[in-house]
Formats: sequence, structure tokens, C-alpha cells
Amino acid sequence: TKLVGEAIFDASQAFGNNQAVSNPQTPTRDLTSNTTFDYRARLNLLSSFTGTDQLQVRLQAGNIVNNRSVTGTSQTRLSFADPTDNQVQVDKINYAFNLSDYIRVKVDANTGELWENVNVFNPDFRSSGTGAISRYGRFSPIYRLGSGGAGLTVTLNPKGAISLTGAYLASKASNPNEGFGLFNGDYAAFGQIEFKPSKALNIGLAYAHTYDGGRDNDTDPTNTNTNAINFIGATGSTFAGAPFGSGVATTGNHYGIQASFKPSDKLTIGGWAGYSNAVAETGANRGRDADVVYWAGTLALRDLGKQGNVLGIVFGQPPTVTESPVANRRDGQSTYHLEGLYKIKVSNNIQVTPGLLVIFNPENNSRNDTIYVGTLRTTFTF
Repeated sequence: TKLVGEAIFDASQAFGNNQAVSNPQTPTRDLTSNTTFDYRARLNLLSSFTGTDQLQVRLQAGNIVNNRSVTGTSQTRLSFADPTDNQVQVDKINYAFNLSDYIRVKVDANTGELWENVNVFNPDFRSSGTGAISRYGRFSPIYRLGSGGAGLTVTLNPKGAISLTGAYLASKASNPNEGFGLFNGDYAAFGQIEFKPSKALNIGLAYAHTYDGGRDNDTDPTNTNTNAINFIGATGSTFAGAPFGSGVATTGNHYGIQASFKPSDKLTIGGWAGYSNAVAETGANRGRDADVVYWAGTLALRDLGKQGNVLGIVFGQPPTVTESPVANRRDGQSTYHLEGLYKIKVSNNIQVTPGLLVIFNPENNSRNDTIYVGTLRTTFTF
């Protein structure tokens, strides 16, 4: 058993609309700014019995909350915002092992995440502690689906040029109440095929089918809506998160393409694009559907200024509703996400990352002023 730790200390300032609004007819709010200093600490106990398996038990504590309470939109959420109200939680227990040389299996007992179990094609930005500074900038939202529960992930031919992954995550598997559990509640059934035609190029095609019944689905303490739908992993507009309203059970078919290209050791270019079709399962629009789209491009320049440093840029459009039977839940002008960061390697165990996140047309409404979030993240690992 090995003990692996990570501690993040962050100073950030968000400047923008106080409660940015989605409806273009609604006046924007006054500009506000808020400066915070917060932390997140994680301790991992990593155990192996055979040398090729791993049992993970992770403890976490922190107070980094969603910027939504200041800016009015989850589009400004930082990558490491994971509040526990300063309470220590056993937030992950999972076990991964090789069933054979060509089959890798992982069982998540709680807080399972697709992005931790599969390739997300964004190696320089995927980590919350040492990657992108924003939630959306880490990887495609398709890897957020089904987060928070228990499940199983199986990868065939994981070291080959072509590999296949199948996963099932139930976000309320531990809830014994009616309409929850492993098979009766919210879930994500996921599949991905990965192509590695060369060491430089990596391409993935992913599909997921989801069901979200709402009812206490969002554990973020800054959200007072306890009947929330989280259709696209809290990465897009309010409408994209709940295309038919916060209390409407929703199924979804999600399609994504992701790629990364590494022409040299100093440069990696990547990106993703996705489309989700949402279907209302309850309410006045039962049986009708809505469309959500998103895309992003990333650029990483390594060893810029000093060996180990990385300059990163992310630009894209977070999840946006383009078609909906609900007239007042159709997004207007597209939001654009621009993120710049510079990862400074102080030592093998300390990284300092200044970064700036800019959200144009927040909540897909050009009447909202541009939002700026500046942050200085210091990450200690041991």
C-alpha cells in the first residue's frame, strides 16, 4: 500500500454579472467581483495484491465551491471546485484488475467517474489539480455522464492500436428508495472505440445513453434546487443542463468525437465535438426532444521558458441548446469559452498555475457582460 497525496491552494477572483440570465428579454444584473482563497486536500491509499491490480481508497476535504453563486452560471466553474464543507469524506473506493492480457476491469463502489476509467484524449489538461483551470476545459462533457455513483468499466485490448471500452455507472446506486438503486435510478451506459494509428495521433468515438430523473441529483451546496436535472455534467448553459426544466425526467443519446495530435514532444493539439439528443420522459413535453451541441480545441506547448513548464490554451463553445420544443428554453447567441494558463514546475512536487478564464455571452445571452475569472492555483503532491 502506498500513500499518495495532493493539496491545492487557490486564490481566485470572479468578475461579471451577479446572476447572469438566460432569457434575452430579462435585463442583466449589476456587475460584481468576488475574491476567494480556498483549498482542496486528497489522500489516496493505493494497494496492489498482484502487481497489476489496484485498490484505491481516497479521502478528501475542501471548501472550493462553484463560482455560480457570484457569476450566475456554471460556465465559470473551476476544475477543482469540489466542496465538502471542510469535512473529510471517503469519496472514492474502487478496484481495477486484469482479467487477462487483453481485458482490463474496474469496479467503482462510489463516486465513479468515466473520465477516470477511459482515455479522454486531453493529457495535458485532464487533471483537476494540474490540468485545465476550468471544468469544461479538462475534457469533453460526454465523460461527465453518470458521475457520482457505482458501476463497472471493461476495456478490451487496452494496449493495442484499437481498443474498446464499455461502462455502466449508476449515480444513485447506494440509495435504497423507490426509483433509485443500481438499475432503477439514474444511469449512464457508455461505449468508446479508440484508434491509435501512430504514436502521434489518437482518435476516439464515444456514445452514451443516459437517464436522469432529477430528485437531489445535484449535491452542490450552492444550488438550492433539490429537484435538479444534470443532463450534460454541469458544463454548459442552464438550459443545456435541464432542457425541459429542472423537474422533468430526461433520457439522452450522446455522441462524441475526440482527438489529440502530438507532432513533437513540445506540442500537443487536441479537441472534441459532441451532440446530445434529449427526450422528455415526464411533463407537458413528454416524448418530445431537444438538441444540445458543444465543441472545443486545445493547444499545449511544453517546456516553454523552463523544462517542465506548460503553456495551455482552450477555446470552444460549451453545451448549448439549439433546438427545443420549449420556446423559452432555447439558447440564443452562443457562449464562447476562452482559457489561458501557464503551468510552472517549481519542483517535482510543487506546481504553480496562473490562469484566466473568459466567458463571452454568458448563458448564451449577448445582453450579459463578459465574465472574467482569474486564478492562481498552487498544487503540492507527495
